[in-house]
Amino acid sequence: MTELRLTDHARARMQQRAIPPVVIEALLDFGQAAHDHHGGCILYFDKAARRRLERERLDRALDRYLDAYAVVAETGEIITVGHRDRRIFRH
Repeated sequence: MTELRLTDHARARMQQRAIPPVVIEALLDFGQAAHDHHGGCILYFDKAARRRLERERLDRALDRYLDAYAVVAETGEIITVGHRDRRIFRH
């Protein structure tokens, strides 16, 4: 497990939205990336990422966090995290 590079804003949002660090690590390992057109990248679990995640892990503890996303800056620092309530458009 590596040290997550989080901004203070991302730490606050993780706490407010009850998203544990293991979910962010799973997003970094298995998540699909989409550009946010502001210089960052949005990581989220699409159908293929959910399948890869399912093959790699034995427990189902992360199932309640499959709607989570993280926004990562060009520097690799995580800017914010949250729960998706709408579709992420990739164009």
